[in-house]
Amino acid sequence: MGVRFRGWGIALPDRIVTNDELSQTLDTSDEWITERTGIRERRVGGSAVSLGVIAGRNAIEDAGLLVGDIDFLILATTTPDRLCPASAPMIANELGLNCAAMDVNAACSGFMYGVRTAQGLLETGSRRILVIGSENLSRWVDWSDRNMAVLLGDGAGATVLEYDADDTDVLSFVLGADGSAADLLTCEHGGYFQMDGKEVFRRAVRVVVDSAEQAMKIADVSPDDIALVIPHQANVRIIKAATQRLGIPMERTVVTLDRYGNTSSSSIPLAFFDARENGRIKSGEYALMTGFGAGMTWASAVVRWSR
Repeated sequence: MGVRFRGWGIALPDRIVTNDELSQTLDTSDEWITERTGIRERRVGGSAVSLGVIAGRNAIEDAGLLVGDIDFLILATTTPDRLCPASAPMIANELGLNCAAMDVNAACSGFMYGVRTAQGLLETGSRRILVIGSENLSRWVDWSDRNMAVLLGDGAGATVLEYDADDTDVLSFVLGADGSAADLLTCEHGGYFQMDGKEVFRRAVRVVVDSAEQAMKIADVSPDDIALVIPHQANVRIIKAATQRLGIPMERTVVTLDRYGNTSSSSIPLAFFDARENGRIKSGEYALMTGFGAGMTWASAVVRWSR
């Protein structure tokens, strides 16, 4: 038994905030931000629900399906529109879905946690599941804080996963969490995102490398077999350090953070969509999807592209 990625969709706010614009109000510059993060601009606007609706609709259309074909919706988000109720049912309502819907919060690993949850549901009776990563991080940014304001952006990415009785696109999954690192990246009720950047960097590289190596071992593939790495888009230095330790060149790595910034749970589907649209992965090739987030959480998976 297995699952297939049937369709993909994304949503991005219209407003683009460049590094030069931020430098008008912060003690920073385009050169400083780009050198330390790899980010040149980010999208700002929308909400977890409004962006999620667009990405979800696009994924369903890309899959060639109707809303009635979806029997579960999983929304990965760190920034729901409300504390209660969950945002997933509101997205389902806007899309016209008549199915179960729930939120998952694993921060930047959220989309991967959602895919893993969908995999289990598909193997126990569901047929087609819409998984969305959608974030409105700018709402929780102190725009006078140079450390965080330059990093975060808004956006959404979605995929439709379908049950397949004979084969699977997902060859391995490794998830993990370490609550002892919870204070490294936080956002309190009514507050703003705060981060211990140096310690997050150190731990992020380690958990990405460890989980990715485990995922490749389970899938029985080597770094040479990986056609494309699709990492969480947090910081280009983290991506470079992790891929170097894995023995996979940056030429085989997707980087979109220069245009979108860190979009948390939506960054991996945004990157996968970009890779597909630009023909960077072909049918039968292996991709390594890997990420980490506040919690601290992490997730890696090896998938074999079949579309």
